[in-house]
Amino acid sequence: MSRLVRAAGSALLVLVLLALVIPLGIHWSGAAVFASPEPAVSTPAWQLPPSTPAPQSGALRDQAPQPSAPALAALLNKTLVPDGAGSFSAQVVDAQTGAVLYGSKADEARTPASNMKLLTAAAALQALGPDSRFTTEVIRTGPSSLVIHGGGDVLLGAGESQPDQVMGHAGLGTLATRTVAALRGAGVKGKVTVAGDAGLFSGPALNPAVDPGDVAAGETAPVAPMALNSARLDPDVVTGPRPQDQTATVLKAFVAALNKAGAGGGTPLTFSAGGKAGTGTALAGVESATVAGQVAWMLQHSDNFLTDVLGRMVAVKSGRAGSYAGGIAAVRSELDQLGLDTRGMVIADLSGLSAANRVSSAQFAGLIRLMTTGSNASLRAALDGFPVAGLSGTLGDRYGDASSKGGAGLIRAKTGTLNTVLSLSGYVVDADGRLLVFSFLGNGLTPGATGNKTALDSSATVLAGCGCH
Repeated sequence: MSRLVRAAGSALLVLVLLALVIPLGIHWSGAAVFASPEPAVSTPAWQLPPSTPAPQSGALRDQAPQPSAPALAALLNKTLVPDGAGSFSAQVVDAQTGAVLYGSKADEARTPASNMKLLTAAAALQALGPDSRFTTEVIRTGPSSLVIHGGGDVLLGAGESQPDQVMGHAGLGTLATRTVAALRGAGVKGKVTVAGDAGLFSGPALNPAVDPGDVAAGETAPVAPMALNSARLDPDVVTGPRPQDQTATVLKAFVAALNKAGAGGGTPLTFSAGGKAGTGTALAGVESATVAGQVAWMLQHSDNFLTDVLGRMVAVKSGRAGSYAGGIAAVRSELDQLGLDTRGMVIADLSGLSAANRVSSAQFAGLIRLMTTGSNASLRAALDGFPVAGLSGTLGDRYGDASSKGGAGLIRAKTGTLNTVLSLSGYVVDADGRLLVFSFLGNGLTPGATGNKTALDSSATVLAGCGCH
């Protein structure tokens, strides 16, 4: 775990780790893809404790003893055992000092499944900034022709904007109302054509490293710089087939919203899909939830589609092509700039669907240490997205049996699941008040063997209950 950014000191540590115990808390800025942060009226959300509390968490204590490595090993060697084939790699690190308290195959690059999203999360927060937003705008390209331009927001809602939400923060209904008002103000009457512009991204809409079967099953979908409901037909239905043409789906919904808005309140206006992308005058726009909010959504829901889009947005921000290859290159570059040791790391896709990805437990533990105690405050925004054991996200239905219920409400970690892969990487305050970060990666496991999730969860619970000194 060389080249890690040094911990910033106990004061920063205490500030960050209030995240474990204390709960947290649209306007259009024009044609920019990356909207400037809204005027600050209070402390930015990413500098406040996360909104999902761990109510049973033990208190962090400055002088808490560091666990004994031999004592911890004696416990983990009993719990971190595969159910059938395969093996687990692991690393447990004292967040404050960086001391490695436990390691098993920790430097071995392995398939991490959705733990890959942690890499994309860090890169997005570093490159884009936690408070940045993406703008979906309408451009008037001719007397009676419009273009809706995708600026990276794939969490668009079909109705009115919902400022208190991440999904649907920007709504096509609100954009339509603003657009119709602008057209009427300009004296436009009659019929208007609307085209879609997805030119912000380039290259194949799908990463060839992703199995087509995963696309057919709805695990992800062809990406574009705008989409409804993270490429879902219904925001409340998160399984099954997904739209395959995001721009066409958005355009259809937007035209419907425009016709609804144009039917009343003044001179009638009617709209139809047609024309082509072009340059012109910006008429109206709506802004997405913040990058911090989107990253939290991505981690909580393990959203593969959103992950790929955020990676491409990192590429665009860095001046690269908004392609899957550009996203991969940009994410790796951001990780290098953060000081993470990326030697031996293989990034085949950003969401973790590809079995060709390779990352070590030591690299994940190092990254989470940067998030919790590192000097880059932007990374702390990721902490809000870590699922809480037994309470939220992809850990909401776990930590209910005898071997792991002691970790419920205490452990925050990102999950990962493929056919023969299970992963769990996160952080916890132990029984003595010491912050520990950990990463467990299982490869070659027996598919469907129930004991493997138990091994992960009970091992994390060991850390939560440890008074191992």
